[in-house]
Amino acid sequence: RCCECLRCCGRRDPRPRTVWLGHPEKRDQRYPRNVINNQKYNFFTFLPGVLFNQFKYFFNLYFLLLACSQFVVEMRLGALYTYWVPLVGHSRFIYPRKFWCLTKFLVLPFLWGKLYKDFVNLKNFGNILGMDFTKICLRGLPFQRCARGEHHDKFGKFLKQQDLLQIRSYVYAEEPNIDIHNFVGTFTREDSDPPVNESLSIENTLWASTVIASGTVVGVVLYTGRELRSVMNTSNPRSKIGLFDLEVNCLTKILFGALVVVSLVMVALQHFAGRWYLQIIRFLLLFSNIIPISLRVNLDMGKIVYSWVIRRDSKIPGTVVRSSTIPEQLGRISYLLTDKTGTLTQNEMVFKRLHLGTVAYGLDSMDEVQSHIFSIYTQQPQEPPAVKGLSLATKVRRTMSSRVHEAVKAIALCHNVTPVYESNGVTDQAEAERHYEDSCRVYQASSPDEVALVQWTESVGLTLVGRDQSSVQLRSPGGHILNFTILQIFPFTYESKRMGIIVRDESTGEITFYMKGADVVMAGIVQYNDWLEEECGNMAREGLRVLVVAKKSLTEEQYQDFEARYVQAKLSVHDRSLKVATVIESLEMEMELLCLTGVEDQLQTDVRPTLETLRNAGIKVWMLTGDKLETATCTAKNAHLVTRTQDIHIFRLVTNRGEAHLELNAFRRKHDCALVISGDSLEVCLKYYEYEFMELACQCPAVVCCRCAPTQKAQIVRLLQERTGKLTCAVGDGGNDVSMIQEADCGVGVEGKEGKQASLAADFSITQFKHLGRLLMVHGRNSYKRSAALSQFVIHRSLCISTMQAVFSSVFYFASVPLYQGFLIIGYSTIYTMFPVFSLVLDKDVKSEVAMLYPELYKDLLKGRPLSYKTFLIWVLISIYQGSIIMYGALLLFESEFVHIVAISFTSLILTELLMVALTIQTWHWLMIVAELLSLSCYIASLVFLHEFIDVYFIATLSFLWKVTVITLVSCLPLYVLKYLRRRFSPPSYSKLTS
Repeated sequence: RCCECLRCCGRRDPRPRTVWLGHPEKRDQRYPRNVINNQKYNFFTFLPGVLFNQFKYFFNLYFLLLACSQFVVEMRLGALYTYWVPLVGHSRFIYPRKFWCLTKFLVLPFLWGKLYKDFVNLKNFGNILGMDFTKICLRGLPFQRCARGEHHDKFGKFLKQQDLLQIRSYVYAEEPNIDIHNFVGTFTREDSDPPVNESLSIENTLWASTVIASGTVVGVVLYTGRELRSVMNTSNPRSKIGLFDLEVNCLTKILFGALVVVSLVMVALQHFAGRWYLQIIRFLLLFSNIIPISLRVNLDMGKIVYSWVIRRDSKIPGTVVRSSTIPEQLGRISYLLTDKTGTLTQNEMVFKRLHLGTVAYGLDSMDEVQSHIFSIYTQQPQEPPAVKGLSLATKVRRTMSSRVHEAVKAIALCHNVTPVYESNGVTDQAEAERHYEDSCRVYQASSPDEVALVQWTESVGLTLVGRDQSSVQLRSPGGHILNFTILQIFPFTYESKRMGIIVRDESTGEITFYMKGADVVMAGIVQYNDWLEEECGNMAREGLRVLVVAKKSLTEEQYQDFEARYVQAKLSVHDRSLKVATVIESLEMEMELLCLTGVEDQLQTDVRPTLETLRNAGIKVWMLTGDKLETATCTAKNAHLVTRTQDIHIFRLVTNRGEAHLELNAFRRKHDCALVISGDSLEVCLKYYEYEFMELACQCPAVVCCRCAPTQKAQIVRLLQERTGKLTCAVGDGGNDVSMIQEADCGVGVEGKEGKQASLAADFSITQFKHLGRLLMVHGRNSYKRSAALSQFVIHRSLCISTMQAVFSSVFYFASVPLYQGFLIIGYSTIYTMFPVFSLVLDKDVKSEVAMLYPELYKDLLKGRPLSYKTFLIWVLISIYQGSIIMYGALLLFESEFVHIVAISFTSLILTELLMVALTIQTWHWLMIVAELLSLSCYIASLVFLHEFIDVYFIATLSFLWKVTVITLVSCLPLYVLKYLRRRFSPPSYSKLTS
């Protein structure tokens, strides 16, 4: 094991490998263990790693050093527990999914939280990503490699390992790499005559979570552990720290500077007499309350409350908060970057249009297509329709029915859909598959477009009833089964943007090559025509996803020649993809254009009002999609991402610096214009004119990036953060959106039909795009305002008592003697004032309905930050004023005993804090009233046990009551009057709405 660990640590370069089957003597190869571990810590690094991550921040390190200093006798100002209890005695709640866990430590809850998160990550990774495989198939029988041992059971019934061990063969595979769309390998069987040598490609593999629709699986493990392609494509997500937390950390540093200045002033007023350096340290400890230790605890507890409120909101059901550390970010978003398919749209494809050049069929005329298909199969019911097909050489004009039939048959054959039969309670699976029961049949495919096309062919009479790796069965309207042999399949790739299939009609022996793909590549493949480009543009402007369908008839000699060249190219280990593409392209010439298909991906519910709400809130929306330019532009218009009054500038395709410069100059002359740009042009612009392009793009009301790669999406998010300094939010539903979601300041995943990768990688998970409006307008805005108010009051509470300490020390000859000792100083920031201050997390300025109705309130929040330096300075002045009034009032109304001063000043301080919270609350909650009464009751009840610090008998006198009343009113009443006058003559925008 030690040597194995050393090998793993060495991280040798990936290399090609030969996996031997039936050769026990050649099993000495060593590869990484078949284990995936996404845990951030292990048994040895957990405690030191987490502690380092906690105390590397100034705030936590400061209080640790403060508590440790009390072990030095010369620096001790009181009992040790007065410093260590605040550090490890603040209770904190953690919500680990389904139960509340109450701990009694400030740092320990963080450790438990990290430990739990690590455990959940490991569990989720095992369940969701746990079966990432490199995949391969022997003689057409697919195999898959499992990533974790415990997941072998799911596919164990398909893995026929014993079959492979009974033959003498080997598999050669390329070195591990990050390319998930290509695989190069060969399979060689030595014990056959002649020896078998076949190529292996990505088509001989199974994707993660693959469902075996039919047949069996024979598997060989090629890559393990860290050499899995999913692991090599996985990057560690950055730890997101909210902007609000950074601002609080900055304010903490300012308070520390104030602490140092006050301590130096106190020692300077003593003329640096005696051991002045020790006096500086003692004053630093004495005024340490300037930096409130409870600030971090209150804010973290507030974040937990916000997360709980979001999860419990019945108007956004299914919302999950996966990162409870950044809810305030939702209230400060300036740029929203969203995917299109599955996010703005439903990812439910509906067949809308069939275009044959001279005639087009829509939803209202599909019965005509059906009648054409019926007429073909009823003319000669005993003779398959392929007999009536005319050869291309004759150039005889076919009837409309024949043209429609050829188009429908091509669509029914050229795809990767597999019909699967399931038991429906009446008919079992075997019987349903044998009789092709319609009620038991479901279609499975890697793309919903494919399923939509096959379902449409079924609706017009030509039904896909069976398919395996070598054949396809179609059923005609009359019930006749048409059998086709699959000779070759050329799968769709992002590079080729097309797919093809070669089939042989079993009844006639005719060989036909069918192909469908994007118009940009099919235009150069099909025979010349004058309508393809125009009609593709028209259909794309209607928001339809367009495919061009074509065919080519092959003779037996043509196919045999092609097959020989194709097999030879596939056996090549070097430059295989290039050689294979060259051979296939030899067939892709002068193909007969059959038809265009138009499939619509409908918008999700309430996408338009949600985008309008976001736009009115001052949030700029960018749509990043992999779809073609026309479809993306039409969807943007249909979703009202681009308003009808706005112009659209379509950035033409540029390939070099000069073209990019000219196009940017042309775009610079446009004003209030939405931008539509392709991924290729975007790459050129960012390469040569990154600053100029981002400056122009940020001025646009909306931006649409089409043909955008996942890495480009993350790059755009990163550039927006760097160039604007504004907060970004990324929304997506698929695995290709994960990088964008993790890069954004706030990532939102939509649970859709493309799995849960985006949802699990996001900070927040929603079920519909429309929920995003309420998540930002209501919960984001409330979280930000509440945390700002909470932090202001915690700082106010600490500055008040620090001001009183400064006044007390200055009056008594700058002595470094604490005013309050023991439980008084601890109780002040906990049971006496904690509940009312923390109850501010329930406060709200407007109702949620008003916040949704007037999204401009969100824009006002972005302009007027509730935790700005101006607001912070105002609260500092208020704290100094109230602390000085309370202390000077207690000293001016001097009593004979020091404990009387403590009683008057401390009681006035408590009442002032409770009264300030009550005057600040805008919407009362019953828990707020309970918090006020509970804190006051706790203080009154504790007086019985505080006789060491407070004269209990003095508190019961009338003199104490009127002095405390006067001091409290003088400290609070002027501030309330100023606040009333400000609201009277300069009311905030929300006050007009609430009235």
